[in-house]
Amino acid sequence: MLMKERSSGMYHLSSYYVARMVGDLPMELVLPTIFVTISYWMGGLKPSLVTFVLTLLIMLFNVLVSQGIGLALGAILMNVKQATTLASVTMLVFLLVGGYYIQQMPSFIAWLKYISFCHYCYKLLVGVQYSVNEVYECGPGLHCRIKDFPAIKCLGLDSLWGDVAVLTVMLIGYRVMAYLALRIGVHH
Repeated sequence: MLMKERSSGMYHLSSYYVARMVGDLPMELVLPTIFVTISYWMGGLKPSLVTFVLTLLIMLFNVLVSQGIGLALGAILMNVKQATTLASVTMLVFLLVGGYYIQQMPSFIAWLKYISFCHYCYKLLVGVQYSVNEVYECGPGLHCRIKDFPAIKCLGLDSLWGDVAVLTVMLIGYRVMAYLALRIGVHH
């Protein structure tokens, strides 16, 4: 469809690409906002408006990065079946190495978490819910620090702004990659 529309010469690829991204934003942001608004309060998470808003922003950031990956894979492959298959496998790998399902990964695949946007989003979501100085009851009359809890200790909540920076690079990088793939594909 893109090739047919571009062959008429009515607009530049950059115009199409920006219009596509902006046109998708309402549905990409409204549905997750509704979902998070309902599930956050039903899930019994920290009852704070600030924490809720930060959680919502992280989830919307997650959606935009995910969309960027989809745009990049679709633009690179330009085949719906292949792009869908590769996107499914990529997302599954990113979810598995993100730190939620598996905390201790074999060393030969442990590096994958650093390219998984799920890892950074999960760290941010945990970091918003728990402060490192917070304590919990780990036994009768015994209190332990949240940062010493094994699952949180594996994550490390020390560089949340660094995680935001990495996600920002991913957000921009995947979209630039998609644009360049379309640009190269248009000329062939």
